[in-house]
Amino acid sequence: MKSDIIIIGGGAAGLMAAYGAAKANPDARIVILEKMPRPGRKILFTGKGRCNFTNLKPWNDFSQHIRTNPNFVKPAFYSWTPENEIDFLESCGLETVVERGDRAFPYSHRASEVLDTMVEAVLRLGVILFTGKEVVSVLPGFNVRCADGEMYQSDKLIIATGGLSYPMTGSSGDGYAWAKAFRHTVTPLFPSLTALVPKGYKVLGEPDESLKGHIHRETPMTAGAEALKGAKLKNVNLSVTIDGGSPETEFGDVDFTDGGIEGPVGFHVSRRCVKALMNGSKVSFSLDLKPGVPLEELSARIRTLWDEIRNDPRSRQWKDGRGINGKEMYRILLGKLMPWELIPGFQAWNPDILKTIPSKNERMGVQGGRRRFGRDARRSYEVRLDLLAKTLKDWRFEIVGFVGYERCVITAGGVSTDEVTAKTMESKLTPGLYFCGEILDMDCDTGGYNLQCAFSTGRLAGESAARSL
Repeated sequence: MKSDIIIIGGGAAGLMAAYGAAKANPDARIVILEKMPRPGRKILFTGKGRCNFTNLKPWNDFSQHIRTNPNFVKPAFYSWTPENEIDFLESCGLETVVERGDRAFPYSHRASEVLDTMVEAVLRLGVILFTGKEVVSVLPGFNVRCADGEMYQSDKLIIATGGLSYPMTGSSGDGYAWAKAFRHTVTPLFPSLTALVPKGYKVLGEPDESLKGHIHRETPMTAGAEALKGAKLKNVNLSVTIDGGSPETEFGDVDFTDGGIEGPVGFHVSRRCVKALMNGSKVSFSLDLKPGVPLEELSARIRTLWDEIRNDPRSRQWKDGRGINGKEMYRILLGKLMPWELIPGFQAWNPDILKTIPSKNERMGVQGGRRRFGRDARRSYEVRLDLLAKTLKDWRFEIVGFVGYERCVITAGGVSTDEVTAKTMESKLTPGLYFCGEILDMDCDTGGYNLQCAFSTGRLAGESAARSL
């Protein structure tokens, strides 16, 4: 089949490239080749299914969240801004809403509505979308061969195949090989915006020799990790230390998941940590759960709370051998200092704070006999209040690995932007060849930045290709 423009990949960048091309040249014959049964599957995973599709920060703030060469993205950003993306979706009938942190979502918080809106928009413009079309080779002259034996040829070719992250969505890194075939440089690839795995979090088996530091997300969790899983920390400090150097601290939210340490702050530091682990460096975390309270003040507050709990009549009453002992009082104390869902995990990871004092019978080696209730018969517990305060201010984890491409949000590295014209997304080495989206060496923080860059570079690539016909 002969066409004017072929776009390989029907994800966020590919769909927007098709839209940009069709708007710029309505007479152009534009074909999308998507290997999966449905386009844009990765869009469905963004924002935990809610689809944080862009961020409305102005360029000077937006660019701070682009990790590699923001100047390359600048022309694409201004050619298709976050406001343009919102206007486009709303003009197609999708209601949107802007939430905390300038993040834009569909009003329904359903990612499928964003995807459906984009697909319908390109189809209305006459774009031909083929699904289930796996490209196996790209030959000179932009002759594209698919796994089913079909051949496609075009004057312009846009590669929008994404990276390696979320392979179940069709991202298998094919585009990197084709870029290399056209003599392009592909910078080292590694997972980013991914879970970081503390020591003792996973039941570790044989290391992954193909990707140093990779611990598959499906690796079984330890009992301590199971206790932590699901806990979400708000407004904490996370300090990262690499090879004993000066710590770098980030403020925000942290989540404990089945993968490890995630959340906005965990993702923010993951890029640097993954690179360090792959290079054999030692990485450690320190969590400050009370960043606004100095240690001395926190220690005094804890002692006051402890005295209140200890002097409460319910803590001193015993009936038929039942009541609130030191262990239960400690749990009540923790409930006043942290979210309840964090308590089991915090206790499991910090067992030294609660010290067990054997009963008199245990100290004397008495075993068996009639069970007695009373001070000597029941076990006592001592809470190390100073250690509790220090741990709340400096809860340490040694990071031993990371979740890989199977569940990372974005692939860092890719086609070198030094070999791509920023104002058109066209290859500097092969005229008529364009790149856009995640295949480029262009990754960002979470918060809608990656999708906006995919939309902006895709729109510019499609528009440039169509205007050059």
